[in-house]
Amino acid sequence: MIISLDEFLKLRHELPAVDVRSEGEFAEGHISGVINVPLLNNAERKAVGTDYKQKGQLEAIKTGFRLVGPRLNEIIDEALRLAKGEELLVHCWRGGMRSANFCGFVQMAGIKTHALKGGYKAYRQRAVESFASPFNLMVLGGETGSGKSDMLRVLKAAGEQVIDLEELAKHKGSVFGGLNLPPQPTTEQFQNELFEVILKLDLSKRIWIEDESIAIGKIFLPDLLWHTMGRSPVVEIDVPKEVRIQRLANEYGKTDPAQFLEAMKKIIKKLGGQHFKAASEKLSQGDWQSTIDILLTYYDKAYRNGLERKQQRIVKRVSWDGKDVSSIVNYLLIL
Repeated sequence: MIISLDEFLKLRHELPAVDVRSEGEFAEGHISGVINVPLLNNAERKAVGTDYKQKGQLEAIKTGFRLVGPRLNEIIDEALRLAKGEELLVHCWRGGMRSANFCGFVQMAGIKTHALKGGYKAYRQRAVESFASPFNLMVLGGETGSGKSDMLRVLKAAGEQVIDLEELAKHKGSVFGGLNLPPQPTTEQFQNELFEVILKLDLSKRIWIEDESIAIGKIFLPDLLWHTMGRSPVVEIDVPKEVRIQRLANEYGKTDPAQFLEAMKKIIKKLGGQHFKAASEKLSQGDWQSTIDILLTYYDKAYRNGLERKQQRIVKRVSWDGKDVSSIVNYLLIL
């Protein structure tokens, strides 16, 4: 049975779903919660593609069957395990031969299948379209160390709608943002996870989001969403520098100093050689507060320069002592 994307997105909460593309395609980007059961692995897919270009479609099909044949029992066993002998959702790249063949194989084993019309390509198209949605964004701004990510988490716990870009990107935004965190996803997978968040939002209501550059580590935000952020109202959080230093020292104080130094080398020119040398010396002494203090010379200046471009969008400036996140969030809730 062929089903629409809307049907697929609904049924995936009830039935197991498999992506029959190669492991390389899956790693680049996939639908959240879907399990990879490659009909053709990376090398096999390449071989089929080569035969298609050099010998034509018929020879490519023959090559595909020859390569899949030895693994067919393994593929069917995995399908039976996932489906518990009953039903599966299935997709390939664009709802073509791979998903059709997979469905044919497992149907012979008694599994009912529902193949996604248009495949993963249809999902990606819907994801990209979603970034142009009329989001009612409220942007949280503030200098480095102001606790904006903490506020987003508490806002979400309070029932507010939140898009936490840094959580999705597995990165905190600065040159040090990837330290102590797992590897970042691909930009494509980041966008897929962002789309999954958007699917759950009520676009008529307020959505909180942190002020970000267009790049978060190696991830690039969708242009359409980023431009919407750039037109949206801003609530600026003002936290004393000494408080921000302490928060950042607490956050990075358990980091391997050698890794921190390597990250710091990436901003030598922006920080300035003299400041870099001073920060390096403090870091070698285990003085995290002084190290952070010096680094904020650069980050605070960069933030103030960016602030000039958003002055007209700031709807509220809120001072916070950095102690009780719930208190500042309770204030934000009544804005």
